[in-house]
Amino acid sequence: MNRFLLAVFIVALTLPAAGVAQTAATAVHAPTVKIGWLDADQVIQTCDEGARIMADMQKFVDAKNAELDAMRREFEELRNRLEVQAAKLTDEALMDLDEKASSQELKLQRFQEDTQRDITARRQRLINNISAKIGPIIEKVALEKGLDAILLLNPQRDAWINPALNVTEDVIKAYNQAYPAGVPTIPPAAKKP
Repeated sequence: MNRFLLAVFIVALTLPAAGVAQTAATAVHAPTVKIGWLDADQVIQTCDEGARIMADMQKFVDAKNAELDAMRREFEELRNRLEVQAAKLTDEALMDLDEKASSQELKLQRFQEDTQRDITARRQRLINNISAKIGPIIEKVALEKGLDAILLLNPQRDAWINPALNVTEDVIKAYNQAYPAGVPTIPPAAKKP
């Protein structure tokens, strides 16, 4: 029985070594996978089309901020008048001024919410527009560079990536060539022969 246990023990010890040798041999013959990385946010914000749309969006935001500031000043003026003149006003005039201030405050809140919704919708349209056209560009860059895959760069997940594997600038350049800014693009299905 001792011989049997010794034989089982020797077999048990040699199995993992055989598995490691087989794994090492397989790893030597495994194909090499080339991966590139892409910062999608950078592509959307810095390609010519995205930069132009972002500049237009910034003008929109600046105009809305100016409107918002004017509305805030009007609201603050009403509130200050209410505080300063409260003792001098009749009950009816006080209620009227309070009603105007409350109405202005509500108008201000709605304006902020509507503007934020509008800005979010504009950004989403920008992202959707460029995302719809970028797939073939990414594929083209991957094939030109001999890459097997291009993954999205995520600074929260990726501690470090070799800068030589970052294809963001290549994708931006290819996108700008395919879709020059200022030129309206026709969806592929709508192109005329």
